[in-house]
Amino acid sequence: MHSASNTRHAWSTAAWLQRRSPTARTVAVLAGTLVLALASQIAVPMVPVPVTMQTLAVTLVGALYGWRLGAVTVLLWLAQAAAGLPVLAGGAGGLPHFMGPTAGYLLAFPLAAALTGWLAGRGWAGRRVVLAFLSMLAGNALCLALGAAWLAQSIGPSKAIAFGVLPFVVGAILKSALGAAILRLVAAPADDQR
Repeated sequence: MHSASNTRHAWSTAAWLQRRSPTARTVAVLAGTLVLALASQIAVPMVPVPVTMQTLAVTLVGALYGWRLGAVTVLLWLAQAAAGLPVLAGGAGGLPHFMGPTAGYLLAFPLAAALTGWLAGRGWAGRRVVLAFLSMLAGNALCLALGAAWLAQSIGPSKAIAFGVLPFVVGAILKSALGAAILRLVAAPADDQR
Protein backbone atom coordinates (compact mmCIF):
# COMPACT_ATOMS: atom_id res chain seq x y z
CA MET A 1 0.00 0.00 0.00
CA HIS A 2 1.30 3.44 -0.91
CA SER A 3 1.17 6.36 1.45
CA ALA A 4 -0.83 9.44 0.55
CA SER A 5 2.44 11.27 0.00
CA ASN A 6 3.67 8.70 -2.53
CA THR A 7 0.31 8.65 -4.30
CA ARG A 8 0.29 12.41 -4.46
CA HIS A 9 3.82 12.91 -5.74
CA ALA A 10 4.16 9.90 -8.05
CA TRP A 11 1.91 11.39 -10.72
CA SER A 12 2.19 15.08 -9.91
CA THR A 13 2.98 17.20 -12.94
CA ALA A 14 3.13 20.15 -10.55
CA ALA A 15 6.09 18.57 -8.74
CA TRP A 16 7.65 17.73 -12.11
CA LEU A 17 7.21 21.31 -13.32
CA GLN A 18 8.77 22.72 -10.16
CA ARG A 19 11.96 20.78 -10.89
CA ARG A 20 12.19 22.21 -14.43
CA SER A 21 14.05 25.29 -15.57
CA PRO A 22 12.38 28.69 -15.58
CA THR A 23 12.24 28.41 -19.39
CA ALA A 24 10.36 25.10 -19.20
CA ARG A 25 7.92 26.56 -16.67
CA THR A 26 7.39 29.59 -18.91
CA VAL A 27 6.64 27.31 -21.86
CA ALA A 28 4.18 25.37 -19.67
CA VAL A 29 2.44 28.60 -18.66
CA LEU A 30 2.16 29.74 -22.27
CA ALA A 31 0.87 26.31 -23.31
CA GLY A 32 -1.68 26.54 -20.49
CA THR A 33 -2.93 29.89 -21.76
CA LEU A 34 -3.35 28.35 -25.20
CA VAL A 35 -5.37 25.46 -23.74
CA LEU A 36 -7.54 27.96 -21.86
CA ALA A 37 -8.09 30.01 -25.02
CA LEU A 38 -9.02 26.92 -27.04
CA ALA A 39 -11.35 25.61 -24.30
CA SER A 40 -13.07 28.99 -24.30
CA GLN A 41 -14.06 28.51 -27.92
CA ILE A 42 -16.05 25.37 -27.07
CA ALA A 43 -19.20 27.21 -26.07
CA VAL A 44 -22.97 26.98 -26.02
CA PRO A 45 -24.39 30.52 -26.26
CA MET A 46 -26.69 31.40 -23.36
CA VAL A 47 -27.81 34.68 -21.85
CA PRO A 48 -26.34 36.32 -19.82
CA VAL A 49 -23.47 33.79 -19.43
CA PRO A 50 -22.43 31.19 -22.05
CA VAL A 51 -21.63 27.56 -21.20
CA THR A 52 -17.98 26.90 -22.08
CA MET A 53 -15.23 24.41 -21.33
CA GLN A 54 -13.31 27.18 -19.56
CA THR A 55 -13.94 25.84 -16.07
CA LEU A 56 -12.72 22.38 -17.08
CA ALA A 57 -9.51 23.92 -18.44
CA VAL A 58 -9.11 26.22 -15.42
CA THR A 59 -9.46 23.41 -12.89
CA LEU A 60 -7.21 21.07 -14.90
CA VAL A 61 -4.51 23.73 -15.19
CA GLY A 62 -4.70 24.20 -11.42
CA ALA A 63 -4.59 20.48 -10.67
CA LEU A 64 -1.81 19.72 -13.15
CA TYR A 65 0.35 22.81 -12.57
CA GLY A 66 -0.12 23.24 -8.83
CA TRP A 67 -1.80 26.13 -7.10
CA ARG A 68 0.86 28.79 -7.73
CA LEU A 69 1.73 28.06 -11.35
CA GLY A 70 -1.91 27.26 -12.13
CA ALA A 71 -3.08 30.62 -10.80
CA VAL A 72 -0.27 32.44 -12.64
CA THR A 73 -1.25 30.69 -15.89
CA VAL A 74 -4.89 31.70 -15.52
CA LEU A 75 -3.92 35.27 -14.58
CA LEU A 76 -1.75 35.53 -17.72
CA TRP A 77 -4.65 34.25 -19.84
CA LEU A 78 -6.93 36.87 -18.26
CA ALA A 79 -4.29 39.54 -18.91
CA GLN A 80 -4.27 38.47 -22.56
CA ALA A 81 -8.05 38.83 -22.59
CA ALA A 82 -7.90 42.25 -20.91
CA ALA A 83 -5.35 43.36 -23.53
CA GLY A 84 -7.91 42.56 -26.22
CA LEU A 85 -6.66 39.21 -27.48
CA PRO A 86 -9.55 36.96 -28.64
CA VAL A 87 -9.05 34.31 -25.94
CA LEU A 88 -12.46 34.36 -24.22
CA ALA A 89 -15.69 32.63 -25.27
CA GLY A 90 -16.65 33.38 -28.85
CA GLY A 91 -13.24 34.90 -29.58
CA ALA A 92 -13.94 37.83 -27.29
CA GLY A 93 -11.41 39.98 -25.51
CA GLY A 94 -11.07 43.44 -23.99
CA LEU A 95 -11.68 45.19 -20.70
CA PRO A 96 -15.49 45.42 -21.01
CA HIS A 97 -15.72 41.68 -20.26
CA PHE A 98 -14.20 42.38 -16.86
CA MET A 99 -17.04 44.75 -16.04
CA GLY A 100 -20.00 42.99 -17.64
CA PRO A 101 -22.12 40.03 -16.50
CA THR A 102 -19.30 37.49 -16.85
CA ALA A 103 -16.75 39.47 -14.83
CA GLY A 104 -17.34 37.57 -11.58
CA TYR A 105 -16.73 34.25 -13.31
CA LEU A 106 -13.57 35.52 -14.97
CA LEU A 107 -12.22 36.90 -11.71
CA ALA A 108 -13.02 33.62 -9.96
CA PHE A 109 -10.96 31.56 -12.41
CA PRO A 110 -7.50 32.14 -10.83
CA LEU A 111 -8.98 31.32 -7.41
CA ALA A 112 -10.55 28.13 -8.79
CA ALA A 113 -7.22 27.09 -10.33
CA ALA A 114 -5.45 27.78 -7.04
CA LEU A 115 -8.06 25.82 -5.08
CA THR A 116 -7.93 22.73 -7.30
CA GLY A 117 -4.13 22.94 -7.40
CA TRP A 118 -3.95 23.19 -3.63
CA LEU A 119 -6.29 20.20 -3.22
CA ALA A 120 -4.41 18.18 -5.85
CA GLY A 121 -1.20 18.89 -3.97
CA ARG A 122 -2.80 17.23 -0.96
CA GLY A 123 -3.70 14.08 -2.86
CA TRP A 124 -7.11 15.05 -4.26
CA ALA A 125 -6.14 13.84 -7.73
CA GLY A 126 -4.47 11.00 -9.57
CA ARG A 127 -5.56 7.59 -8.37
CA ARG A 128 -8.05 9.14 -5.95
CA VAL A 129 -10.79 9.65 -8.50
CA VAL A 130 -13.53 10.58 -6.04
CA LEU A 131 -11.33 13.19 -4.37
CA ALA A 132 -10.23 14.47 -7.78
CA PHE A 133 -13.90 14.82 -8.75
CA LEU A 134 -14.61 16.72 -5.52
CA SER A 135 -11.65 19.05 -6.06
CA MET A 136 -12.85 19.82 -9.59
CA LEU A 137 -16.39 20.31 -8.30
CA ALA A 138 -15.10 22.67 -5.60
CA GLY A 139 -13.37 24.77 -8.27
CA ASN A 140 -16.54 24.86 -10.36
CA ALA A 141 -18.66 25.74 -7.31
CA LEU A 142 -16.32 28.59 -6.43
CA CYS A 143 -16.66 29.98 -9.98
CA LEU A 144 -20.45 29.73 -9.83
CA ALA A 145 -20.65 31.34 -6.39
CA LEU A 146 -18.41 34.30 -7.20
CA GLY A 147 -19.88 34.68 -10.68
CA ALA A 148 -23.41 34.74 -9.31
CA ALA A 149 -22.43 37.19 -6.57
CA TRP A 150 -21.17 39.61 -9.24
CA LEU A 151 -24.17 38.99 -11.47
CA ALA A 152 -26.53 39.64 -8.54
CA GLN A 153 -25.30 43.24 -8.40
CA SER A 154 -26.94 43.93 -11.76
CA ILE A 155 -29.92 41.56 -11.94
CA GLY A 156 -30.60 40.69 -8.30
CA PRO A 157 -29.89 37.52 -6.28
CA SER A 158 -32.88 35.47 -7.46
CA LYS A 159 -32.20 36.03 -11.14
CA ALA A 160 -28.46 35.55 -10.60
CA ILE A 161 -29.14 32.08 -9.21
CA ALA A 162 -31.73 31.31 -11.87
CA PHE A 163 -29.57 32.46 -14.80
CA GLY A 164 -26.03 32.32 -13.42
CA VAL A 165 -25.99 29.11 -11.36
CA LEU A 166 -28.80 26.64 -12.01
CA PRO A 167 -28.23 26.24 -15.77
CA PHE A 168 -24.60 25.38 -15.07
CA VAL A 169 -24.92 22.82 -12.25
CA VAL A 170 -25.23 19.73 -14.46
CA GLY A 171 -22.38 20.99 -16.64
CA ALA A 172 -20.22 21.57 -13.57
CA ILE A 173 -20.83 18.00 -12.43
CA LEU A 174 -20.08 16.57 -15.88
CA LYS A 175 -16.95 18.70 -16.32
CA SER A 176 -15.77 17.70 -12.85
CA ALA A 177 -16.20 14.02 -13.71
CA LEU A 178 -14.34 14.53 -16.99
CA GLY A 179 -11.58 16.40 -15.18
CA ALA A 180 -11.21 13.60 -12.62
CA ALA A 181 -11.01 11.06 -15.45
CA ILE A 182 -8.31 13.10 -17.20
CA LEU A 183 -6.32 13.36 -13.98
CA ARG A 184 -6.57 9.59 -13.56
CA LEU A 185 -5.27 9.10 -17.11
CA VAL A 186 -2.38 11.47 -16.41
CA ALA A 187 -1.60 9.49 -13.25
CA ALA A 188 -1.65 6.11 -15.02
CA PRO A 189 1.82 6.34 -16.66
CA ALA A 190 3.38 7.31 -13.33
CA ASP A 191 1.59 4.38 -11.67
CA ASP A 192 3.02 2.04 -14.33
CA GLN A 193 6.56 3.28 -13.71
CA ARG A 194 6.45 2.58 -9.97
